Amino acid sequence: MDATYKSLRIEKADGVAEVVLLGPGRGNAMGPDFWREMPEAIRALDDDDSVRVVLVRGNGDHFTYGLDLMGMMESLGPLLTGDNNLALERTRLLKLIGDMQQATEGVARCRKPFIAAVHGWCIGGGMDLIAACDFRYCSRDAKFSLREVKVGIVADLGALQRLPRIIGEGHTRELAYTGGDVDAERALRMGLVNEVFPSAEEMLTQARATARRIADNPPLVVQGAKQVMEFCADKSTADGLRYVAVWNSAFLQSHDLAEAFSAFAERRPARFLGR
Repeated sequence: MDATYKSLRIEKADGVAEVVLLGPGRGNAMGPDFWREMPEAIRALDDDDSVRVVLVRGNGDHFTYGLDLMGMMESLGPLLTGDNNLALERTRLLKLIGDMQQATEGVARCRKPFIAAVHGWCIGGGMDLIAACDFRYCSRDAKFSLREVKVGIVADLGALQRLPRIIGEGHTRELAYTGGDVDAERALRMGLVNEVFPSAEEMLTQARATARRIADNPPLVVQGAKQVMEFCADKSTADGLRYVAVWNSAFLQSHDLAEAFSAFAERRPARFLGR
């Protein structure tokens, strides 16, 4: 039986799982429940062989307003304002940040591909989350902001590390230094999103269609492609080629490969079972 969460809703159908951000704060703000539950949910999805691809979206009018500052004050406050035993407080803050990072790091490390479907605002922690996804779609009303600088924080949940690979150093530095807003059309020009759709409804329809196409492919091959690309992100081409050669030497032989050949020869759609 699937777990239930306060900050998330998980919907599954035919190999596709949807992670719906719920809040409970305004704009699906990311409070203590989210930072605790998201890593648990990702691990469960990674372990679930029935899930082949994951789509992340927001409930209501927005993707997420990002970190719920007021909601986090109970855990953050004593670590930021205490004046006794500073080394211990700093160590606890370091652990808290590390634990929160697992909500985004887990997305990147999960074997299953993640698609972000963004409408409305995507702020702060939302940018960290979508940067960890494999790719992103958005609706025309979407707005993006790496706004941590406005509240005196260096973004520390993955955006500064992953966005340069997606939109380049210059765009990332502009967003991080200014805390400014980016509309959907500029996000497309930057390469932050793959495509912009006229409405949230059309965007979600197309994101689901893409997820369906991914889910119809051999799941172990899709997962292998993700893991090879993640490994190669900070490696040389030679290291990457060697890694993928070793990967295929280990995993190429499969029932799905035989099915692909049979389906091609018989001119029928393949039925991949992940074996």
